[in-house]
Amino acid sequence: MGGIPLRKSPVIATATATALAAGALAVLAAAPAQAAEYHSALKIRGVQYDAPGRDSNSCSSGNTDEEYLTVKNYSASATINLKGYVVKDAAGNRFKFAASHYLQPGDYVKLRGGYGTDSDARNVVYRDNCNFLWNNDRDTIYLYKPSGSRSDVHAYTKSGSDPDRNGYIRFHS
Repeated sequence: MGGIPLRKSPVIATATATALAAGALAVLAAAPAQAAEYHSALKIRGVQYDAPGRDSNSCSSGNTDEEYLTVKNYSASATINLKGYVVKDAAGNRFKFAASHYLQPGDYVKLRGGYGTDSDARNVVYRDNCNFLWNNDRDTIYLYKPSGSRSDVHAYTKSGSDPDRNGYIRFHS
């Protein structure tokens, strides 16, 4: 049963590889654009982008503390220290977690506007700033790791992301 070994012609091999690559590109081009999913346990769970009532950034009587971002540790086993993480919006406004806040697996923290006492027991950190961070009509929320790499990002519009118009959007369950 000795036979002649079959050899692929270099032209056929090149043509086959080119066809496969073109097919792969066509599949990628046809796929709908999706939000990037980052490999990080720390993610933006949701945002109260529009504080209830009439917006007022008065430090003494305003409602900036009712606007918040919830960040959750989705890891099954790792505790995450928030120190050095950065939250930004599309305009470049930012907040950096300067103190250590440890999130156990499944735990979360609400980053609130206004002034208050940070509390791990109550899962709250205040921005110590009476200005609103999120736009009421649309914005993009970025979460960066202390290394500078992106941990999570979400864009929203009031009309497209908040069908019940209650000012709250959930991104991850």
